[in-house]
Amino acid sequence: MATLDDIRQTVDLLPGAEERETTGGAAWFVRNKLFAWECHPWPSIPPDVRAIVASELVVGVKVTDGLDALALREMEPEVFLPQTTGWGEPKVAFRMARIERDHLVELVTEAWRVQAPKYLRRELDPTDT
Repeated sequence: MATLDDIRQTVDLLPGAEERETTGGAAWFVRNKLFAWECHPWPSIPPDVRAIVASELVVGVKVTDGLDALALREMEPEVFLPQTTGWGEPKVAFRMARIERDHLVELVTEAWRVQAPKYLRRELDPTDT
């Protein structure tokens, strides 16, 4: 089972990334842009999804576009939740207890890439354009 510490270990390797505590829990930013966060059962979330978020650890990440989010949800519906809210799109939320650690690292790193400026992406990968 993946944990928030697995996210923290991944974020520690990402240039310019930092963790902050928010009203909803832990959140990770790069250059003040949110790229991953601990989900909270806000009233704006549909009731069925809110029940899952209230009962287990769920994390959200930014994705490149809505098609990426849709593909993840369709490929692994037991891991990825239906759309939570319209704000902050494109994004996807997933159950930490059901995600493989390698996939978690990939998702967090890609979310960071979505939000990071080019100069920081190049620090991680000099071939990044």
